[in-house]
Amino acid sequence: MITLYDEDANAIGEVTRERMRAENLWHGCVLTVVFSTDGERIYVHRRTDTKDIFPGLYDFSAGGVIDAGETPDETAARELREELGVESPLTPLFKTTYVDELTRYHAWVYETRSDGPFTHQPEEVAWGGWMAADEVRAKIEDPDWPLVPDGRAIGREWLRRA
Repeated sequence: MITLYDEDANAIGEVTRERMRAENLWHGCVLTVVFSTDGERIYVHRRTDTKDIFPGLYDFSAGGVIDAGETPDETAARELREELGVESPLTPLFKTTYVDELTRYHAWVYETRSDGPFTHQPEEVAWGGWMAADEVRAKIEDPDWPLVPDGRAIGREWLRRA
């Protein structure tokens, strides 16, 4: 079960992930940008080809859907552990929304610093590695780089706020 939200980001109940996807219901997600401890690099990964949404595309954040009963902070810590196998202090950056024909959600965006080691969740992460922070910023603006669409949109907002 996941938390169901209204358009104003108020939690209004719980729903199955399947129903949320089928009906494109409002839900909550977290995204955490993982910088190296020197702040020069960002950990980037490619999603597995079996992901239910945006399979096989690259992402510059670890994240996921807010489960029923979880806060965004708890979800961010859980997703970081699950996807990349690390635990490190999280810094909240901003909250925003993302909407397209497949999904609509409220996003809580975080950053953290860690040099790993990283252990990928095999069901979700096909590959991961470091990319220079400046290169990630350029890739967000490159329409030909196969970046998850929500990551591109939220990444542009992240860059505007930086």
